[in-house]
Amino acid sequence: MAPYIYWFLLALGLVVLELATGTFYMLVLALALSIGGFAAFFGYSEAAQYTVSAIAGILGTLILQRVRRGRAAHEPNQSLDIGQPVSNISWNPDGSARAFYRGAEWAAEPESKDTPHEGPFYIKEMRGSTLIITHHKPKA
Repeated sequence: MAPYIYWFLLALGLVVLELATGTFYMLVLALALSIGGFAAFFGYSEAAQYTVSAIAGILGTLILQRVRRGRAAHEPNQSLDIGQPVSNISWNPDGSARAFYRGAEWAAEPESKDTPHEGPFYIKEMRGSTLIITHHKPKA
């Protein structure tokens, strides 16, 4: 079988994997493998095929990261969790807490170190899977 067929079969496998996982990085790598396949189809050496495919994969990944980072910087935090109350807060000695929200226990931190540990708390912000909590109900 011709080498370019292997390149395209690998690219097709990554497209199928992307459909199962939903990550755009698999599409970028599938495109890079396809470019390697075209290099093989046009008769470039094996080293050139690998080089072109690797460069395409690296450039595609960098472009995707830049696009995603730029989009995240321009979108305000539109989380529907902002402003929602949390309950059953247990405080840890280091100042962090465990809060009950949406049927699960979450890691939580007060918005400032001098925040009192009594009274109702609301979600001010989410940093990854950590809730930043405050006494004042923020506007969602």
